[in-house]
Amino acid sequence: MTENVRQQAQELTAAIEQAAGLDLPEPADEVITIEAADATQAEAIRKRMSEIDMGSTGSIIGFGSRAQLELQQISQAMLVDVKNKDVGPAGDALRQMVGTIRGFSVSELDARRSRSWWERLTGKAAPIASFMARYEDVQKQIDMITESLLGHETTLLKDIKSLDQLYEKTLDFYHELALYIAAGEAKLKELDGETIPAKEAEVEAAEESDKVLKAQELRDLRAARDDLERRVHDLKLTRQVTMQSLPSIRLVQENDKSLVTKINSTLVNTVPLWETQLAQALTVQRSRDAAQAVRAASDLTNELLTANAENLRQANREVREEIERGVFDIEAVKQANDALIATIEDSLQIADAGREKRAAAEQELQKMEAELRESLAAARARANG
Repeated sequence: MTENVRQQAQELTAAIEQAAGLDLPEPADEVITIEAADATQAEAIRKRMSEIDMGSTGSIIGFGSRAQLELQQISQAMLVDVKNKDVGPAGDALRQMVGTIRGFSVSELDARRSRSWWERLTGKAAPIASFMARYEDVQKQIDMITESLLGHETTLLKDIKSLDQLYEKTLDFYHELALYIAAGEAKLKELDGETIPAKEAEVEAAEESDKVLKAQELRDLRAARDDLERRVHDLKLTRQVTMQSLPSIRLVQENDKSLVTKINSTLVNTVPLWETQLAQALTVQRSRDAAQAVRAASDLTNELLTANAENLRQANREVREEIERGVFDIEAVKQANDALIATIEDSLQIADAGREKRAAAEQELQKMEAELRESLAAARARANG
């Protein structure tokens, strides 16, 4: 590994530790009501209530759409940024690194063995010379892979920061939906408690000639109220979907953090250790003519190399097992999906029931209007008579 790559990898260690230790804020669970909100939140809720015009169907249908449009933008950003890095180019480079190191065995070096007469006759290089040529070839491959891994490491750090921003935007959108839901519920409460009863009283106090018109206005107001209630329910569903996307962003980010940590460990620890082991092996083999003490040290070094190789294999197996573990609990995903389906079905059932009630009310209103017309006609007949 080149010195430049080693220095850059060490410089990125602090940034990786900072990214791994960053805690993201938790979303609020409940939608706060305007009565329980503080002054700032209450003002924000009233501002969104002012967007509702009960006389305009478009105002009701488009209530909260400005915030809801951000969900599509956030989803598109997730499709771009959220990738499975474990099976992507970074993971391939790590596997290539492991394969290259495993393919180069120190056992190829046996400088104690003398060349046979056939090797001398054919001019085959001595074992140590062949080993050095093989080492130089593998070293070039390692340098290329480490430079590639350093690029992937930088890209992953940028992805982690992008996911931080994506999480913050999603959380802001989640809170914005809560304000619109609170504003809608407050408006429904105002309609049920003040506006509709006042309109009913106005219908009762109206003259006979104006009662039909006032009754129609009351009916329109009630229909607009039902439209607003359905719109608020849609916003609640959107908020639930948004809440589910927040842990998804966290899970992907944890994968990125884990992978970038593995890459940094490979660049800072594994490759230098491998190079050090090879250098030690060459030094030991070149000192084969030394005294018995050097031979004893050589044996000890070989034992350490074997132990280090086994430790490296064990550590690599444990790391790969942790990386390949599933990050999603399929039962939890299934339960969340079933709950979402049940919620949608409940909404459809409630909407059907409301539609039936409104149809019955409409028939009743038509009947009352017919009776009123008959009464008015009878009154005019008696007056003319």
